[in-house]
Amino acid sequence: MTAVSDALPPVPDPALVSALAADLDAVDFRSEPLRQLWGEEADDALGRGMREPLLRAIARDVGALATLGRLFMLGMPQPSALVAEALPRLGVDGLVALGLARLTDADAVPTALLRPQSFVDADGIGEWWIASDLDELALGTELPADHVLGVGGASRTLAELIMPAPVSRALDLGTGCGIQALLVSRHAGEVVATDVSERALAFAALNARLNGVSNITFRQGSMFEPVQGEAFDLIVSNPPFVITPRVDGVTAYEYRDGGLIGDALVEQFVREAPEHLTPGGVAQLLGNWESQTTAGLSRLDSWIAPDLDAWVIEREELTPLGYAELWIRDGGTTPRDAAFDRMLEAWLDDFTARGVTAIGFGYVLLRRGVAGREPLRRFEKISQPLSGTGRALRDGLAAHDVLADGIPRTLVTASDVTEARHYMPGNDDPSVIELRQGGGFGRTVAVDSALAGFVGACDGELTVSQIVSALADLFEVPLADLWADLEPRIRDLVRDGFLAPPVP
Repeated sequence: MTAVSDALPPVPDPALVSALAADLDAVDFRSEPLRQLWGEEADDALGRGMREPLLRAIARDVGALATLGRLFMLGMPQPSALVAEALPRLGVDGLVALGLARLTDADAVPTALLRPQSFVDADGIGEWWIASDLDELALGTELPADHVLGVGGASRTLAELIMPAPVSRALDLGTGCGIQALLVSRHAGEVVATDVSERALAFAALNARLNGVSNITFRQGSMFEPVQGEAFDLIVSNPPFVITPRVDGVTAYEYRDGGLIGDALVEQFVREAPEHLTPGGVAQLLGNWESQTTAGLSRLDSWIAPDLDAWVIEREELTPLGYAELWIRDGGTTPRDAAFDRMLEAWLDDFTARGVTAIGFGYVLLRRGVAGREPLRRFEKISQPLSGTGRALRDGLAAHDVLADGIPRTLVTASDVTEARHYMPGNDDPSVIELRQGGGFGRTVAVDSALAGFVGACDGELTVSQIVSALADLFEVPLADLWADLEPRIRDLVRDGFLAPPVP
């Protein structure tokens, strides 16, 4: 079993945190200045887990930005005198008092990473400073079981999924280093951030204070225990959903493993979350689900109450072998390590014993919809690149609500929709006509000439009935027959964001 960290959690003392923020601001400790300092190639290499190019680029640089870059970005000891010069307000003693470093005879030895993290949301571009535990590159060993992860790929994915809409109360369940709570705080009156890990909550509180965010409260506890009896307009969660075998020798990392068997944690979340949603409230999370005798998406559907709106997108599906290798490597164990084969056997034995044939990963959105209306139930697999996913989810929910009252009187074609026509050599009539989205879910839909003509005429001025009547005359077909053919397909195009009601 991997040991827990020997570094104490940070102590977010307000005065010391303010001094640190002032020092970081004074040297412009942000993503772009650091990237310029050591160059784009070295910066990209660091993102792939290589620090040597960066170290070469700043080998002779003893300035404040380079010193803090090595100390906080890479987790490398730096001479105490240089750190004192780089942090004149906080000082080395203050850095130690915050729990971000310890002292040796001549060096300040970091006990945490502190990195700038840029973001873009509806209000514009910004950047946070995010502290987290030392990673495996800095430690040179397997991660401790109580490791607090910084901003990783899953964190960025969830951030892109959150629908941009103002809310009164929000919950970040399993906050970790606090990045989701920080992002949600920009459009929420109040945020409650919870985690089972006291260490994670200490980092999250430090990060909130470091970035001047005051509308987040932190509570310790598992799942929804810290918020019993409370309801929220928005619940977000990047929960510890990784499926881990319950045997000795396989580390249960707090940041990724919820302590339950298989995908039971995701099941518990989707069953319990609706109790904590206000009317119209939304829950969004990342998760894994297993395919056993029933396909994974169907199992997930069975966990969600039938009166809820549910939109689930499966982004990828792995075999048990592929899944096991992914997460063994994630913990810092490679095939060169003696423990790798033993851990792989434990993972595969666990999947075999429970009849697991595949593991899906994706996004889950739940909403307490309007009483008396047909709930939204979308369970789909999407593998193409996505962009502006939060806005696309928001618009998809709005389209579902609009269609409950029928197809709108007028429609407009979305600005990112293009048309592609394919012709056989020598043929003037297209053999295939496709509509393509340039953003959102990047869908491609095959249409015929009549539907292509309809979409092309949707300018928000002509009514739907006027366009269909004109097409019936053009194609010389009965209006009723054409409408019966087009109506369900127009609904699908509204639902998928190709068409929308005009903005008032």
